[in-house]
Amino acid sequence: MIKSIISKLKDLKNGLLHRPFKREILPLFQNKTGIEIGGHSKLFSSILPLYRIAKSIDGCNFSAYTVWEGSIGEGLNYNYYQGKKGYQYICEVSDLKGIGSGKYDFLLASHCLEHCANSIKTVKEWLRVVKPGGCLLLVLPDRRYTFDHKRKVTTLEHLVNDYHNNVDEKDLTHLDEILELHDLSMDKAAGSPAEFKERSLKNFENRCLHHHVYDLNLLKEIYTFLNIELVSTQFINPFHQVIAGIKK
Repeated sequence: MIKSIISKLKDLKNGLLHRPFKREILPLFQNKTGIEIGGHSKLFSSILPLYRIAKSIDGCNFSAYTVWEGSIGEGLNYNYYQGKKGYQYICEVSDLKGIGSGKYDFLLASHCLEHCANSIKTVKEWLRVVKPGGCLLLVLPDRRYTFDHKRKVTTLEHLVNDYHNNVDEKDLTHLDEILELHDLSMDKAAGSPAEFKERSLKNFENRCLHHHVYDLNLLKEIYTFLNIELVSTQFINPFHQVIAGIKK
């Protein structure tokens, strides 16, 4: 009973804190059709109730098995909210093969981009499947409150170089840095240093690594570089950085 009351108070607090942000972005999703990259997010069913107000949402993940969702299959089985479901795609999120250009009104990706080796290539591909005037809403972890807190924010120059060098998902350029600076005390699921290293060396299979580290300034730079019109940014407790923009 007490836990239920505390949960409701937190929901009320979040609703009050983020009301201006909601007013800015919710109309971009009302009765619209979209795709979500990387699986479900609790954010979109509570604080930002996008699942409830959207007309339909398809899903996309890189594999038929992920450490976050377990086994998934391609087909009309992306159950994203209370009986609402869309089509589940299985393909590289930086290569949305089989999805036509300009198919969707919006694209969502929560805690996904940091797992992608080539950020600019990936976001460009996400933009491809969104209509002009459609919304791209991304959620990424704030390093200050996660196991990445010892790492420096990646520069836009670095991301652009990765794009020009056509870096792919097998890339382990940042592995030494990650093994040295990843705070395992904040990531119990990663296990011991030896277990973490073993998992990281198999990153192409599991995609657990955070290749790059982002703050809102870097995200704004990415949007500007890709000619995305910035709508709003927001920090949501405990560690979510949210950025929304419009494809021109």
